[in-house]
Amino acid sequence: MPSLNWIGKDAVIRHHKEVPFRLLEPDAGLSCSPRPPAGEGAGERATSGNLIVQGDNLHALKALLPRYAGQVKCIYIDPPYNTGNEGWAYNDNVNSPEIRKWLGEVVGKEGETLDRHDRWLCMMYPRLVLLKQFLHEEGVIFVSIDDDEIHHLRSLMDEIFGSKKRLTTFVWRTDGNFDNQAKIKNCHEYILAYALSPEKFPHPKVLDPSVSATSKLYKPFIRNTIVKNGPKNPISTVPLPVGFPADFEEGTISARTTSWPKYPADILVRGRQTTTPSIAESGWSSKDLLIKFINNGFSPVSDSKGQNTRFVLTTTGAIESIKEREHASHVISVVGSVGSTQSQSAELAEMGFVFSFPKPVDLVKYLISMLADKSSIVLDSFAGSGTTGHAVLKQNAEDGGNRRFILVEMDPQIAESVTAERVKRVAEGYTNAKGQTIPALGGGFQFCRLSSEPLFTPDGQIRPDVTFAQLAEFVWFAETGCGYTGTADSPLLGIHENVAVYLLYNGILKDKSVAGGNVLTASVFDILPKFAGSKVIYAAANRLGSRTTRENITFKQTPYALGDF
Repeated sequence: MPSLNWIGKDAVIRHHKEVPFRLLEPDAGLSCSPRPPAGEGAGERATSGNLIVQGDNLHALKALLPRYAGQVKCIYIDPPYNTGNEGWAYNDNVNSPEIRKWLGEVVGKEGETLDRHDRWLCMMYPRLVLLKQFLHEEGVIFVSIDDDEIHHLRSLMDEIFGSKKRLTTFVWRTDGNFDNQAKIKNCHEYILAYALSPEKFPHPKVLDPSVSATSKLYKPFIRNTIVKNGPKNPISTVPLPVGFPADFEEGTISARTTSWPKYPADILVRGRQTTTPSIAESGWSSKDLLIKFINNGFSPVSDSKGQNTRFVLTTTGAIESIKEREHASHVISVVGSVGSTQSQSAELAEMGFVFSFPKPVDLVKYLISMLADKSSIVLDSFAGSGTTGHAVLKQNAEDGGNRRFILVEMDPQIAESVTAERVKRVAEGYTNAKGQTIPALGGGFQFCRLSSEPLFTPDGQIRPDVTFAQLAEFVWFAETGCGYTGTADSPLLGIHENVAVYLLYNGILKDKSVAGGNVLTASVFDILPKFAGSKVIYAAANRLGSRTTRENITFKQTPYALGDF
């Protein structure tokens, strides 16, 4: 497959591995605890599982990875469009003299900054590589973009995710006001959608927002003829046994050779079913499903969307499918009627915020709703005004879901005064500039900053203030590639693919009579939680000697075994 090349690509391909691990430092003052439901006491949990992180998103993603790798069902990002009007700067400290000169420089317009596309690609590449590691096997990533970088972004995502992983390229009709002086009014942007396992992406149980309330898509069934003649539907015959259902009480379908389906003899119908066998000849749109229905004794069968399907003969001699459905599925590649940046800016202004070009809540909410899992994690590493967090809370309020969000915003002022404050207001309810009371959507979040110092000291040692629970997340991720979901209250972190993973660190051993709890010794090993199979033990040193092999142990020394992932 052809790949994209640009200035600095070689330097950023492994840059995500060079980014140091940092810790998340909670700020209780900026966090928002969920309020207890009406009538309940003060014992409501203090956190909702939602997270807002202030910090460079490359470093934040690296810090979040040990906890959330492989667990995120939905990622939505709205990165800089690189239009030349945004004033974004390249800030990644890449060990390459070729691109270090870009550090901190604001990227200008085409002609002013000739390498602005190279800088944008160098910024996007390591972030997309990390974001891919967050995705659940059934996860989907949506990326907003416009004409300036759509061609580069598509090539980049094809390379990182795979061209066969692309679900579609949505065209979002942006609505709003357009420049009347333009020769051609630009009224669209794009949203690239990729899935780790497209075959596991189910038919979304949502309708396109532009669908009229009177549309037949809202009906509990779909009825269509399956007679379809064309190059992709070669003519073939289907035997219709006695008892084939009809949608009329009684009558006769006459033999015919000039219209489809063709019948060699008359078909008699009594009591809404055929009383004579026949053969139908035509091209078919659902022949295999029709035969499955016949072989199933005329009982409904499930189609590819999981819809119960039955077939009937009509008075005209046509054969129609009737698909019963609990939820409609109608997602098209052109998205409209979900608001505009102008309408969202106006809504934010009524909340007391000024923010340029925010994505409308209903757009992001629509994308989120395509995933059936109502308890999924939604990640946005270019959080801006916090639209994704707002959309998650709004969708939860509408369908009773328990989705959680993770938002990352680099700018400290925006993160505190816009992102967090906005999500807090919509969670708790607020009064807008018009004096209207906007009801609470519910929910809350924990606000965190990235630690100023990395997990490891300059000489490669673990920082002395790192707790066992914090280090356990990194050890588990290093060993399994998965986010850590354990409780970190035992040296046995868990079992992955029939291998037990242990960590000896910071006095985790409950038996204080055993000395040297961070070192693997015979006395330490004897009091570890037992596991009969293969074991991986992380510790500062190993004093077991030849017993290491006999006990089926792979020893890994901390912190050196955590250096490159």
